[in-house]
Order: sequence, then C-alpha cells, then structure tokens
Amino acid sequence: MDVILLERIEKLGHIGDVVKVKDGFARNFLLPQRKALRATAENKQRFERDKETLFKANAERKNQAQSGAGKLDGTSYVLLRQASETLQLYGSVSARDIADAVSTSGTAIGKQQVRLDKPIKALGVHDVRVALHPEVVITVKINVARSAEEAEIQAKGGTIQPAGAERDEAAPAEAAPESGADETAASA
Repeated sequence: MDVILLERIEKLGHIGDVVKVKDGFARNFLLPQRKALRATAENKQRFERDKETLFKANAERKNQAQSGAGKLDGTSYVLLRQASETLQLYGSVSARDIADAVSTSGTAIGKQQVRLDKPIKALGVHDVRVALHPEVVITVKINVARSAEEAEIQAKGGTIQPAGAERDEAAPAEAAPESGADETAASA
C-alpha cells in the first residue's frame, strides 16, 4: 500500500514522502496514529493544501524537543533491581521502566519514545536511545544495580564481580592443604 507520510518515520521516510509499506503496517499503525494518509489523488491534493501547516507544526515540535534534549542528553538514571549471584536480573528492565525513571526528572516521555532493541536483563550501565521527536534522538545512561552502593561503583566505571568468582579464587588455596593431608594419611 502506498501512503503519504505526515511526519518523519525512522527508517521509512520524511514528511511528504510517498512510500510503499505493507498493508498491515499501514492499517494497524500509520493510519490510526495519523502518521500517514493513503496515497490517493484526493489525499495528495489535501496534503499539498495543508503542507505548509504540517511543516510549521513539525518545526515547532522539533524546537521544543531540542530544548528538552539539552537537559536530558547524557544524563544518568539508577534503577535498583533484584539479581542473581551471576548478575542476571530476575525479570528485566523494559521501556516503561526507563520512561518512568526519565519522567521523574521533570521531562515527561512515553514508553514508545524509548528506543530499546531488547529488554535489559543484566546489571551494569546501559546506553539507551530516547526519541523526543522523530528527528531529535538523545542517549541516556541507565545504571541497573542491586543497591545504591553498587550503582555508585558502576557509575565510577567499576564492575561488580559475580559472587561465584570470589569463591572460585579462594577454592584452590583451600584445596591444596587438604590434598597434602590426604597424602600424609595415605603414606602412614
């Protein structure tokens, strides 16, 4: 299906572009969200008539997003979650969790603005893209930790060691005296 885009869509096109998309994508997303019009002769005339208004509205939204981007770009947010000894989260950090964390700073964003390729399932500092406007994308740091102390260590560039790693280093030192005691008992 051919559609006329009413706003910039990432990896698809800019305002006014006539693009061919799958029918389901157009019917279920682009048309209901008013991001596009079917590319009929009537709609092309309607777009040409309203073109100037659309461009002005888009420029205004873009300017507002750019002013908000200065405050948010590069900021860091701490999310405390429970995790196993191997540093894997029980559950995951989703786009909704990130949107809630960013919104607490005063700039309200929706979960659909968070560009998360896959849910975060491990502790650490993760870079996440946030689209304040289709043409204004910023990066925020999400620090996922089990406690505030771990979050501070990770923020300074340190890493958290899995609980098993400490035991593995201590195990060979303990094993050596035991094997020596077995050898003395066997020789006696």
